[in-house]
Amino acid sequence: MSKTSWRQVLPLALAVFFVVGSLSNIFAPGSIYQEYLKWGYPRWFHFVTGSLELTAAMLIIWAPSRLLGSALGCTVMLAAIATVIIHGDYGHAVPPLVVATFSLVVGWISWRKRVALPAIDQYKRHTGI
Repeated sequence: MSKTSWRQVLPLALAVFFVVGSLSNIFAPGSIYQEYLKWGYPRWFHFVTGSLELTAAMLIIWAPSRLLGSALGCTVMLAAIATVIIHGDYGHAVPPLVVATFSLVVGWISWRKRVALPAIDQYKRHTGI
């Protein structure tokens, strides 16, 4: 029986969210398209958002680029939060806030692994392990 930890599942779940979000934005149904226009974005801006979300998902999937993908995903979600708050649509701020938090957690885990590995290697060199 294999044990799968939340540290393994969370990045994959986050990547899936960004893929679904990117497809929703790239192929923007009328309601999403109209929201972008209501918020004052150019007609093509949903493609930019969708492309950034898809890029974040691809970077999150591959462990060596996960930190960068988390940072990009968090940035996109912070922009979404700012957009809906500026326009007084506070209820729509909750999902991007949750995803931004998950992006921060995934980024933190990735950063800690990146920092810890050189320290372990240095310890092994000095101790001869």
